[in-house]
Amino acid sequence: MVLRRAAALAAGLLVALAGCGSSEPEESAGDLLARAKTTLDDTSSLHFVLTSEGAPTTGTALTGGEGDIARPSSFDGTLQVLAAGSSLDLAVVSVDGTVFAQLPFTSGFSVVDPAQFGFGDPGALLDPDTGISQFLAEAESAELGEERRLDGEVVREVTAEVPGALVEEVLTSADPGQPVQARFSVATESGQLRRAELTGPFYAAGQDATFTIELSDPDADVEITAPPVG
Repeated sequence: MVLRRAAALAAGLLVALAGCGSSEPEESAGDLLARAKTTLDDTSSLHFVLTSEGAPTTGTALTGGEGDIARPSSFDGTLQVLAAGSSLDLAVVSVDGTVFAQLPFTSGFSVVDPAQFGFGDPGALLDPDTGISQFLAEAESAELGEERRLDGEVVREVTAEVPGALVEEVLTSADPGQPVQARFSVATESGQLRRAELTGPFYAAGQDATFTIELSDPDADVEITAPPVG
């Protein structure tokens, strides 16, 4: 009888200890994306790298790029563009809605319409109303993925769908009615969006391609000014 009571007390103690040691409920996919959006919208600057898979070999299209983005609406970097069957590295600066590019065979910058090269204003990428963080706010069917390390930092993956019309506004799409499949990697400690892999009909309807956006160096001391034209 004494042994039975002792066993019951021990079992009760184990249950109590387990309850005291239980962790907080896991952050949901939607909550993690919402935290990432808030963090991104509060970030003053970022380093941006864009790569693509499945890009065409003809026509005009954005295929990649790298540079710094600064709030409210500035960009300074290089964009890879396919034009007339050739791959071009364009030095691009965007300040307050005006986009400057150093065109091939020229020594200075010119004011350009970025649409003629297959991309939008890169200076708008940090704007909460026109930029990347919209993908996080409008993501649908979000599901938590695996936790892993990315460049030495712990990130949690979230898979979701992003409306094609929204992706067309921020990047490009040949079929805006088709949702884009997204895989976001969010730093679990800081809430920073580190990577977004987007797969959809960017270049041709019915044919998937992938854009990968990598973001780093948040809140670095970045100063971007308009270049002289001529």
